[in-house]
Amino acid sequence: MAFQRARSEEQREIRRRAILDTAAAMLDEMPVAEVSLNELSRRVGLAKSNVLRYFESREAVLLELLDDFLESWLAELADELATGIEAQSAPEERAGQLAEILSRSLAERVVLCDLFGAQGSVLERNVSVEVVKRHKRSSLTRLATMSELVRRHVPELGDETPLFCLVSLVSAGALSSYVPPPPSLLTAYAEEPELGVFHLELRDALRVSFTSTLLGVLPRA
Repeated sequence: MAFQRARSEEQREIRRRAILDTAAAMLDEMPVAEVSLNELSRRVGLAKSNVLRYFESREAVLLELLDDFLESWLAELADELATGIEAQSAPEERAGQLAEILSRSLAERVVLCDLFGAQGSVLERNVSVEVVKRHKRSSLTRLATMSELVRRHVPELGDETPLFCLVSLVSAGALSSYVPPPPSLLTAYAEEPELGVFHLELRDALRVSFTSTLLGVLPRA
């Protein structure tokens, strides 16, 4: 891909979108930790200095992708919750359905979980205050959207809904770092199965985490 110098806002936006799309394609091939600015520049067909005219660092690129992916996921989640949660069920049953839907939906989006996992420890550390503020404003908006979706189907969570949603996203990031296990760990489990007593697939681990959290915050009868 070769670009001429961007001379208008429309051309600059096309360039920005190309950088984001290229980074997204890289995340389909490699974890967040392996995405480098040098490789991104090479694939998008720009000098690294030119990429830095649009994004101040690779972390800034990935934070914007995180927001894009989160927005897209929430739009799909709205439909999944609407069709998967039975409005007439008891609170505990709806909570179980919510945990099942969230765990399945997030486990299918490994890249999003990987970005969640890197958000606090990596992505927010090599960016300016302005980028962090913009990212946090957007994150709070997405969290409010998710909270409203969840509260619509499990209103019993009440004021605890935003905290449940936040903990769920943090858990998805943390648990995804263990999946898949490295080859050495899989070999160890195969040779000594008792070592893998707590090994779970991501979807199962997320369901256990979400269910435990929900049962903890649901009001008691």
